[in-house]
Amino acid sequence: MSPGRAIIALGIVIVVAGAILEFAPALRLGRLPGDFTFGNQNFRVFIPLGTSVLLSILLTVILALMNRR
Repeated sequence: MSPGRAIIALGIVIVVAGAILEFAPALRLGRLPGDFTFGNQNFRVFIPLGTSVLLSILLTVILALMNRR
């Protein structure tokens, strides 16, 4: 891959990441079914299992599509 294409790809990734962060409250990332939160008044433990699975599937699909080219 030429340096120009790599910079363009990096720019696209940054724009997509920015859009995801901007609309994250609407996407409910971190509050999906399967995300566990427990604790008491002094501490809280958060295990984002559902969000991790969803992001893993999305990244797998994106990388598989990029690998075909």
